[in-house]
Amino acid sequence: MADARTAAALDAYVKLLRAGRSVLARVEPRLAAAGLTPTQFGVLEAILHKGPLSQRELSRKVLTSAGNMTDLVDKLEARGLVRRARQKSDRRAVHVELTPAGSDLIEPLFARHAGDITAAMSALSGEEMRQLSDLLRRLGRAAESEALEVGQDAH
Repeated sequence: MADARTAAALDAYVKLLRAGRSVLARVEPRLAAAGLTPTQFGVLEAILHKGPLSQRELSRKVLTSAGNMTDLVDKLEARGLVRRARQKSDRRAVHVELTPAGSDLIEPLFARHAGDITAAMSALSGEEMRQLSDLLRRLGRAAESEALEVGQDAH
C-alpha cells in the first residue's frame, strides 16, 4: 500500500489528467472543424500573439520536439496558413509567420476558443483560477527541473 503522500500524489495526478481531458473534449471539436490539431492551433495562436517566431521558439511555446515542429510547419505551410521567412539581418535565421489566410483563420477561431475555455472553466471563480494557475505553474516548473536533473544524470 502506498504511503499517504504517494496516494495523494496519484489522486491529484489522475484528477489533473481527467480535468485536462474534459476541457480538451470541450474545445477540440471546434479546432477539428477548422481542420487543426491542438498543436497546429497552438502554433498559429503563438504566432498570432507573439509575432513571427523561429521554429525553436515555437517548439518551446507549444511543447513539442524540433522534428515534430518541422512537420507541423510543413503542413501549415502546405495549407497556406504560414510561411517561412528568412531574416534580413541574418539570412541563416528563419522565422515562421502567418499568411493572410492564416490570420483570417486564427483570429476569429481564437476568439471562439477563448470563449470555449472560459465556459469550460466556469466551475471555478476568478480567484480559484488564479490559484490553480499558480499551483500548475509551480508543479510544471518543479517537474521540468526534475526532468532536467534526471536527463543530466543519464549522461
